[in-house]
Amino acid sequence: MPNVQIKIRFFTSLREIIGKREETLTFQADEKTTVDLVLKDLAKKYGDSFTKYVYVDETGQPKGFLQFLINGTSTSTLKGLQTELKDGDVLAILPPVGGG
Repeated sequence: MPNVQIKIRFFTSLREIIGKREETLTFQADEKTTVDLVLKDLAKKYGDSFTKYVYVDETGQPKGFLQFLINGTSTSTLKGLQTELKDGDVLAILPPVGGG
């Protein structure tokens, strides 16, 4: 089975923490590649600064103000962190959008 490649796009503070605009991660095709799995993989790779920005310490859940888009569609309208990603999908991690 071919691997699953997911492109992740970073914005604002997260871009500064990681030091790049985007990255492609490769996962085994025989495992279910979810948004949660990608985030945990990024946390392992980038350590504390990524983890502190994305996760709530007490719960271990991603912070409510972050939005996760898969190919432009919010995961909140899909299956949240359990949304499954396919080869070639683009996951964007967006900060809060200011209004006014």
